[in-house]
Amino acid sequence: MEKKCEVKLLRSWFSSYCTRVELALKLKGIPYESIEEDLRNKSDLLIKHNSVHKKVPVLLHNGKSISESLIILEYIDECWKNTPKLLPDDPDERAKVRFWANYYDQKYMASMIKILVSSGTEREEAMEEFYVMLKVFEQGISRDFPQGTPFCSRNSLGFLDIVVGSTGCNYRAFFEALGVDYPMEKNQKYFAWINGLRECRLMEDTLPSHDKLLAKLKEKFNLNPNLDS
Repeated sequence: MEKKCEVKLLRSWFSSYCTRVELALKLKGIPYESIEEDLRNKSDLLIKHNSVHKKVPVLLHNGKSISESLIILEYIDECWKNTPKLLPDDPDERAKVRFWANYYDQKYMASMIKILVSSGTEREEAMEEFYVMLKVFEQGISRDFPQGTPFCSRNSLGFLDIVVGSTGCNYRAFFEALGVDYPMEKNQKYFAWINGLRECRLMEDTLPSHDKLLAKLKEKFNLNPNLDS
């Protein structure tokens, strides 16, 4: 009798938070079953295993359920101690990685959504806030990782690479959906990191396709009313 998969991931294909969990599972070589959720009609399985937020991703491991992507990443790193490790061994470095992962999570998506739902002068102001937020991030990374960003200093993705890349690598779809050209020269260090991550084979294979994500963004934020649903 075939042994059941002990790891399952409740996910949605367009969620960058789900993408980061998939990246970690693939990086560690962990077999898992992917279960796609319709977030407009949430399954009983999702509601049962994430009764508080009722959101994806949810990792199911031997009957246990773990929610929230950053927590799931740490859980994976602690349960599967095989290399490559996601978090560094040094407590100070580990704390810095956690700090900037939290900063990015709290600031990046909120800033991006603000741009998507605004227009005119409000959008220009939101874009300026986005530049400033990324500049703070760039400066913090440069200060705390003087040898270069974690990805640039080694050959494997780490915790911060996964957190940043799973969302940031989709920037072209976001700005194409808006019909604007992003002045990348304002945040050169950030986009050099992101474009390096985009060339990573694992990242490339795991990210949603550009065209599919672009269509989803236009639909979700009503950026093209004539788009077929």
